[in-house]
Amino acid sequence: MKPRIAILDWAAAHLGDPEATVERAVIGDAADVTTYYCNSDADFTDAIVDSDALIVWHNCPIGAAGIERLRKCRALIRNGVGFDSVDIHAAARCGIPVCNVPDYGTEEVADHAIALALVLVRQLFPLDVEAKKLGWTIPTPEKMRRLSSLKFGVIGLGRIGTATALRAKALGFNVSFFDPNLQNGVHKAIGIRRERTLDELLKLSDVVSVHCPLNAETRHLIAERELALMKPSAYLVNTARGGVVKKTAILAALREGRLAGAGLDVIEDEPLKTAEEAATPNLIATCHAAFYSVESKLEMRASSARIARAAVLGEALENVVNGIRKER
Repeated sequence: MKPRIAILDWAAAHLGDPEATVERAVIGDAADVTTYYCNSDADFTDAIVDSDALIVWHNCPIGAAGIERLRKCRALIRNGVGFDSVDIHAAARCGIPVCNVPDYGTEEVADHAIALALVLVRQLFPLDVEAKKLGWTIPTPEKMRRLSSLKFGVIGLGRIGTATALRAKALGFNVSFFDPNLQNGVHKAIGIRRERTLDELLKLSDVVSVHCPLNAETRHLIAERELALMKPSAYLVNTARGGVVKKTAILAALREGRLAGAGLDVIEDEPLKTAEEAATPNLIATCHAAFYSVESKLEMRASSARIARAAVLGEALENVVNGIRKER
């Protein structure tokens, strides 16, 4: 029998297509490809647990219990950059490589972060509301700023953080970053300033853009204490992972006027749960869509399929994030 590759799509809102046209075009006759709809590993069927590789969309969390049920899985591929929805340690204990697709959507997420920053700094939404009331005043003149007078702080200078920093620099922002994991000299290579502590970055920045993964170290990296360090006139943008920014803390800061605004593509425990949360003043929320474009989605799916094909053929795997390599 041919190997089986299972694509686990989100039952609540399908993100791929049932025929898996992109994946089939890449995998060819190396394996049978089937799409299954799941909300979590509680929905795993016998066909899923007997599959030779899994391609998993981000809205299908997989914990230790689900991973331990997998009987012959040679690779679990997260269809995207983040892999916090998969228990990579449980997968390692079971000898299952977990892979991601870190190089797709870099341009889109960076563009989205800059778009949110510009909408906030130039107050486009309040101006739009005023203009559509048939009015012609400037409702928030004190918030409209010249970009070259502002400091743009980037948390995490990986692929997307670097792309965002370069875009901000090109627009005239004074750009700095904080990333404790980078070697010295990186800031000189791209011509921006390095802050040695997160506290210093938060205190100095007029716009803070978050670009770090979600893990035990970064969960609630931005919470009450950190928000209190920011200027009341500053803006926070998050296109990384919702759990990096504590939701109750950021919403409270906005309601109480301790922060001028926030642009959140990702929100802890997303989506927003109540009308009160949605009515938070000076909040712009988008639907975890920063990664998305027609082009990026095709690139992501093709990359995941390429890794899955390599797995069932016993070839070397790309982008292994849990240290397990299983080759024939």
